[in-house]
Amino acid sequence: MFASSIHSALSARAVGALHEFGRYINDMEYRARRIQGAEDAKAFMLGWLSDIGYQQHLMDSEDSEKLAAARWTNVMDFVDWMSQRCGGTIDDTAGVTMESEKKTLLEVIQTIALLSTISEREQDQDVVTLSTLHAAKGLEWPHVVLAGVNEGLLPFKTDDDSLTPEALTQRLEEERRLMYVGITRAQRTLAVSWLMRRKKGRETIAGKASRFIAEMGLEEATTKEDPREKLRALRAEFAAKAAASAQLAADTEPLS
Repeated sequence: MFASSIHSALSARAVGALHEFGRYINDMEYRARRIQGAEDAKAFMLGWLSDIGYQQHLMDSEDSEKLAAARWTNVMDFVDWMSQRCGGTIDDTAGVTMESEKKTLLEVIQTIALLSTISEREQDQDVVTLSTLHAAKGLEWPHVVLAGVNEGLLPFKTDDDSLTPEALTQRLEEERRLMYVGITRAQRTLAVSWLMRRKKGRETIAGKASRFIAEMGLEEATTKEDPREKLRALRAEFAAKAAASAQLAADTEPLS
């Protein structure tokens, strides 16, 4: 959305509008990442629905005022359901106050989106599922690949000078828990990879394996592979099979 090449495809006015929309979406994501608990989540969603005038939109788009009101009631029910997933203190219909772990609104959204995707694909198991570590909580797959487990990515930006030592320690603990979430999603096999070189801004820098990989305490018997060597071996295997198939076809071709 913010690529420089977009100016050659769209007018300056369209680019400006697109950038404004992008900034709006980024701001929403930033706020959703920091909102925790049912009360704050509900206030955020109600405020957003008010800002975009969604209730009025429903009224204007339906011929029946009763049907529009019913649709708005469904929206309010969904807001309540979403906010309760964010945890905290909740009073149920029996007047009982319950405490649960607080989650950010973004965590809840990511989890619901992933579960919806898995539900849609449950009839076809031969698929690859992409997930964030946050959204993967509580889920499992037969085979899991954690890609890009590098310093600066996981854990994220440990060289941030704006963080106090206490804040940095807290961040490391949170991201160590995320790493644990990732490696425990695997039922049968787990592959952890890191980049030897990676992009940082516009530069390409040397990559460094995450400290969390060393902390896993892998035994020496653990298989370690160079993906480039494995790719070359696979190409050679496929080439050999193709050559064998061609030879077999030539050998069995009837003489004219």
